[in-house]
This record gives sequence, structure tokens and C-alpha cells, in this order.
Amino acid sequence: MSASDAASGVNGASGGVAASLADGAARIPELIDRYDQRVPRYTSYPAAPVWDDEFGEDEFRSELQQVSGSNASIYVHIPFCERLCSFCACNRVITQDHDVAAPYLAAIGREAAMLRDALPHELQSVQFAVGGGSPNFLSPDQLQELAAIVAKNFPPADGSERSIELDPRNTSLEQIRTLAACGFNRISLGVQDMSPKVQKAINRIQSREQIESLVGEARGHGMRSINFDLIYGLPYQTVASFAETLEQVVELRPDRIALYSYAHVTWISKAQRGFERKDLPEPGVKVAIFVSAIARLEAAGYRFLGLDHFALPDDALSRAAERGDLRRNFMGYTERAGLDLLALGATGISELAGAYAQSVREPDAWRGRIESGRLATLRGWRLSDDDRRRKWLIQHLMCNETIDPGAYAERFDEALDARVPGLADGLEPFERDGLVARDGDVWRVTPLGRIFLRPIAALFDAYRDPGDPKGGEQRFSKAI
Repeated sequence: MSASDAASGVNGASGGVAASLADGAARIPELIDRYDQRVPRYTSYPAAPVWDDEFGEDEFRSELQQVSGSNASIYVHIPFCERLCSFCACNRVITQDHDVAAPYLAAIGREAAMLRDALPHELQSVQFAVGGGSPNFLSPDQLQELAAIVAKNFPPADGSERSIELDPRNTSLEQIRTLAACGFNRISLGVQDMSPKVQKAINRIQSREQIESLVGEARGHGMRSINFDLIYGLPYQTVASFAETLEQVVELRPDRIALYSYAHVTWISKAQRGFERKDLPEPGVKVAIFVSAIARLEAAGYRFLGLDHFALPDDALSRAAERGDLRRNFMGYTERAGLDLLALGATGISELAGAYAQSVREPDAWRGRIESGRLATLRGWRLSDDDRRRKWLIQHLMCNETIDPGAYAERFDEALDARVPGLADGLEPFERDGLVARDGDVWRVTPLGRIFLRPIAALFDAYRDPGDPKGGEQRFSKAI
């Protein structure tokens, strides 16, 4: 199937964003050629490759002393997986040796205590998220221990959200029951794709029955929100094959769906080198899969949020979008705006009001630092005044799909064109191509433009040099 044929296949879409997208479907291949750049995902600003290796433990401790709020979001990274999924570029350790978990958890406890003691006052956790890796690498007793560590150092606030990523292949019903007993109220299942051919290609074979069993058990224990992670652009995917995946997903009715674009970053993940280029969908086919997915999910009652998230109307994420409270960070879209994020574990990234700090990536090296009584800060970044303002602009664009000079001026007491000279000229190609539309003084991203949010956001990125000979190579994935 050619890119143009695939793009034309979305013209049967109906309703909401999908209906608007269908009108521009025939132009998608041309637009991909023009805008498919290597740009950050803008889960942070500045993007992580910019951060300073000279920002270490002392700098992080200094920033922790500036924390003024009483609530925080806590993230714990569990890097261990029993099996390699060849699409994955996350920081992970493949091992069948479950004995590695106990010393890692002990170090998490020490790190949590050090962070708590470095703060000027106690923080409550209003969000507690566990990611990986595969957090269900931990036994039920170890999951209970982890919850106790966080509760001891960052007591949970009333109504707090507790979420965890799970691999359906090796999550037991006992683990689900333990998580529920520990107050976890949201789980995220790595579904990716239901096609046996695709699953075999990415080395992640799992049945619908495994997924359905976990969903039923979680709901039976009162978990209020279930998310499915799906990925489009994987080897052998077609519009038709992914439509079959979506039919099964819709039948299972998760509250949220994160529909991520596969990032082919072989310089980070050597396992991806097994995906021959002929096995990966062409860019036009990949976008056609995404647009067809939007149509199907909208028809099933899901609301399309931001760059790649969907939620049922009564889910907290949808309600946050209605209030204008969506926020985008390293965990995707969240409904808790304005919180300091403290990360525990190897490669964890903390996001404070004025700084980012990332820990050492390798678990053994990270643990060695923690056991010596030191925070394992690898690098970080203190936000300048310019950073803060551009970060707000990118967040506003990624979450609300608008560029609003009036809202910016009201917040920062300066004209937007004083901060970003030539913005109107920069937006002119996007406007001409129907990706943004002028509404008075406000630019609004069109449904077609949402596919190209990352290139639009790059207009605000003071660290991105289009003339850089690297051109983003070896740093960022392509936008499409």
C-alpha cells in the first residue's frame, strides 16, 4: 500500500476530530515530507539532551530546599524485565534473577529518606506512579514494601492517585489484589497490539484472555481507572490489522488509552535493529493507522486529548481537559497541574518548579551512590526566566492546542512577540498548510495540525538550531 493510498483510507472517518482530519487526508503524505523532522517529544523543556552534566547532587539539594508546595507527585522507576521487548527504548535490565529486587528496593528506601530530609518541610503525595521496566517484576510482598516506603516518607493525601504500569504476560491476580489493598486505584497495561504477527515481531506475545482477566480483577477490587498503552508504527502493522486490535480494545472498555507513536531510535535501543525498514509501515501508512484509530475511538465515546491520549468523558483526564488543567510530563498527560515531581530509582527524572534532575541510569551504579549516602544525580538543568516562559508556551500548546498571546501577556506581563520574535512568520507555513488557524489574536491547532504538534512546538525551542549539522540525529525521534 502506498502512502497516498493509506492516507485516503481515512476518508470514511466520521465524527469529531476524525471527521475534520478526513478532509485533509489526501495531503498527509505531502505534509509528512515537509514536517517530519527530528524534534523533542517536549515532555520537558528544555529537552533532556540540553541538560548540564555539571548539575550534580549539590545543585539538586539546593533546588530541593526551594520547594514551597505541600503536595508532590512521586515516581518510582523499576528497571527490571524478565524478557526483552524489541520495540522498547526505555531504561531496562533484562534478567530472570528476581534476587536483584531486594537490594534495589532497600536503596529506594534510602533514597526516599534522603529526599525527604533534603526538603524544607514534609510533602504529601497526591500522585504516586510506578513505571519501568516491568514493576510487576516485584513480588506481592515487595510491592507492599514499596508502597510502605513511599507512604512513610511522603504520606498520601486524601483522594491521592496511585498508579502502576503492568506487563499482562506475567502479572498475577495476587499482585492485583495486593496493589488494591495498598491503595492503588489505577493500572496501566502494556497492550501495544493484539495482532499475533506484530506481537511475534516485537517479542511480546500475550493473549486477550490475559488482559481481560487483569481488567476484571482490577475492576472487581475497585480500581477506578484502567489505561491501555497502544503503539502504532510497529512492524507489520496495517490500517486493517490495527483496526482489529482496536475492536478488541473497545470491547474491553479501558477508561484511558495512550496511543503512542513508535520511535525508531536504534542508536539507543540496539534490539530495534532487527526491524528491517521494509517491515515498518511507511510514514503515510503510519499516520493513516493513527487517524483511523482516532475515528474508531471517537465513535466508541472516547475523547481525544493532546498529542496521543484518549479518555472516556467521565474519566479524570477528560475532566481536567475541560478545566484546562492538563499537564504533560515524562509520564505523559496528567490531570495534576503545578506539582513538583520527585523521582526515585535509576534514571529517575525529578521536575521541580525551577529545575530538572536526572539520576544515574545504570542500577548498580545508582545503588552504589545511594548506599554511600549520596543522591545519585547524573545531570540536570536550572530553568532560566526564558526557559520558564517558553516551557509554559509549549505546555499550553501541547495540552490546549492554542497559542494565545493574550494569556501569555496576562501571565508574564510581556508581549509574546517580544519573547518569540517573528512568531507569526514562523507560523505562516503551518497556517498556509491548514495546520493552525487564526481566531482573532489566537492561533488554534486544527485537527490535522495535531499530527504535527511537535514541529509546531519547536518554534518556541530556543535550544533547537535548524542549522545544526546534527539536525537532531542521534538525539530525537522523527515527529511522525
